Amino acid sequence: MIIDLPSTTTNEVNKRLVKLRDEGGAVALGRVLTLVIDVGTGDVEEAVEAANDASREHPCRVIVIAASADGGTEGELHAQIRLGGDAGASEVIVLRPSAQLLPYADTLVMPLLLPDAPIVTWWPIEPPEDPANHPLGRMAQRRITDSTACRAPQESLRALAGVHQPGDTDLAWTRITLWRGLLAAALDQPPFEPVTKVVVSGESTHPSVDLLAAWLAKDLDCPVEVERQDDAKAITCVRMERRSGDIVLDRPDGKTAALRQPEQPEHRIALPIRQLRECLAEELRRLDPDEVYAETLVQGLPRVAA
Repeated sequence: MIIDLPSTTTNEVNKRLVKLRDEGGAVALGRVLTLVIDVGTGDVEEAVEAANDASREHPCRVIVIAASADGGTEGELHAQIRLGGDAGASEVIVLRPSAQLLPYADTLVMPLLLPDAPIVTWWPIEPPEDPANHPLGRMAQRRITDSTACRAPQESLRALAGVHQPGDTDLAWTRITLWRGLLAAALDQPPFEPVTKVVVSGESTHPSVDLLAAWLAKDLDCPVEVERQDDAKAITCVRMERRSGDIVLDRPDGKTAALRQPEQPEHRIALPIRQLRECLAEELRRLDPDEVYAETLVQGLPRVAA
């Protein structure tokens, strides 16, 4: 069910939500968090679709702030409420304030927040200069950015490193969770030798390549080289050099990886490129600061050549 509320106020939106809950049983009491999405001038439907998929694991109220296509009439707010099959396991509220109201998006969101529920803010495209001090970021326990979707991914990632605060995270980091797990498991097997050099290969501007290299540089405390490939699909290969032989995790096609280790048969592993909805659902599982990401971003990234 989709309900349009043109030229409205957040107070009227809240009243309509209460009425819908009383009349149709659209219960908000089972929601575990409020997800605030600032799409700017980006695609509302793509962000809502990812949030709907993630909400099946994390029932939540989703509040989307989207700029009006034409700037809107001064001081005007258009809203839309989505419930039922149009909202996954969540309630979706889309707010389209005029250009004059956009700087005060936090005041539009506050009346719609679930009481006593954690708040997560997500910027699907371009993040603010300082997410933790952005009006929508200050109210959140977790702040999610996605440098992969930025116009200049690597520059955005390094800018985020300069203003990082506990609670910040980036979906480029979430996209390497499976890579980190496989590499850590391979190193956890004998022989327990130090890694002397690491080579990470992947798409030339993909920030996940830099974050994986930064994580390895920090944790293994060895030289890390990045091979950038213009026509690659995200990360393609990691080679860790040791005295007894190299450990190689190779994924040339973006779907299946081959793990090769000395004196062991080759292992074939399903390792597809992770989709947006998977990454968002993973980040919503934790509301505490990600200390490993913080150390990788602040301490490891400077060791990776820009």
